[in-house]
Amino acid sequence: MKHETAFEMTTSAVRFGAGVTREVGMDLADLGVHRVLVLTDPVLRRLAPAQTVMESLEKNRIPFELYDRVRIEPSDESFRDAIAFAGESEYDAFVAVGGGSTIDTAKAVNLYTMYPPEDFLDYVNPPIGKGLAVPGPLKPLMAIPTTAGTGSETTGVCVFDVTRLHAKTGISSRRLKPTLGYLDPGNTRTMPSQVAASSGLDILSHAVESYTAMPFAERPRPDRPSERPPYQGSNPISDIWSLEALRIVSRFLVRAVEDPSDDDARANMLLAASYAGVGFGNAGVHLPHAMSYPVAGNVKTYRAPGYPADHALVPHGVSVILNAPAVFRFTAAASPGRHLEAAEALGADVAHARLDEAGRMLADRIVWFMQRLRMPNGLREVGYTASDIPALVEGTLPQRRLTTLSPRQVGVDELSALFEEALRPWSP
Repeated sequence: MKHETAFEMTTSAVRFGAGVTREVGMDLADLGVHRVLVLTDPVLRRLAPAQTVMESLEKNRIPFELYDRVRIEPSDESFRDAIAFAGESEYDAFVAVGGGSTIDTAKAVNLYTMYPPEDFLDYVNPPIGKGLAVPGPLKPLMAIPTTAGTGSETTGVCVFDVTRLHAKTGISSRRLKPTLGYLDPGNTRTMPSQVAASSGLDILSHAVESYTAMPFAERPRPDRPSERPPYQGSNPISDIWSLEALRIVSRFLVRAVEDPSDDDARANMLLAASYAGVGFGNAGVHLPHAMSYPVAGNVKTYRAPGYPADHALVPHGVSVILNAPAVFRFTAAASPGRHLEAAEALGADVAHARLDEAGRMLADRIVWFMQRLRMPNGLREVGYTASDIPALVEGTLPQRRLTTLSPRQVGVDELSALFEEALRPWSP
């Protein structure tokens, strides 16, 4: 096997500043756009971010339609609904107003209306789907995040639940990246504190996972440059963005959650989300995210505070962070120096730490954030028991795009042990 010798850096353009949401209509007018589909969720459609977008479009005389049925933690069914709605008219651009669920839904709508596949799973990552390449360029997509977490405004990935499998999967292509992300700190004022905590911990795990992922030079070299995956492994450019995201999280996450009126903290967390998005959008994430997909997909009755109560839900950031302490204790043996550096960026004192303490120190620092932000103490508190571990392992194994990026490789036995430890990350 020939190992990789190169890595590629791609990301969406972003614009940061108070009030930039009002500029979306002017940008679309400059692009010569004639008809736009705005996507949002039922709650946000009534709030300032969506209203500002529609006012901007009206002011710039751009006709638009509104789709407001985006599902929080989208599924293949909710994707199909949005795609069907978009297919009823002709649009030459899309605007997504919301969190990662909305931006990911818009990415899918853009792809499936531009290049309808023979089968819905054709573009979906294997082994669940065929992983077919996106055939060509997509239409302009303007992404306006209202949460500080997913970094979806910078990435070429969209994630959803496959309902019949009770597991998440996704579509990955550099062509899915939004045209422009509008980082407007005022838009996160609508975010409940519980959502700020979950999404902020998602940033934390994005950054640690991308920084500790298998190095890009250990991946197989593709036959053609176009076959180089979006998730390439840790690399010198992604490292810079990931570490800086962790430093921002260390300073501002608790402040942003505990005081929603702290404009400085919210603005910095919005930047951290995009920083981490640039990092993991090129390096990738690994086990905490791979394990989170069946945690979210197999949820029974748990309904997270601060989220819509119309269906059982373990929010994405929660499903990720519940696995993180166990994972990083396990992976530290492969790259202890990187795990210590991540712990230090998060505020841990590692001046006298030994390399064999790296996993514990990083896990302890993550647990500190979980406790301070009142996260559930493990999978048990969101409805799972030891008897569910085989199903959780079964749902993780197909996530090969992520599991292969782990610095320590895993099989059934290792994943079972990690889920066992994640049932209760700390002593009550």
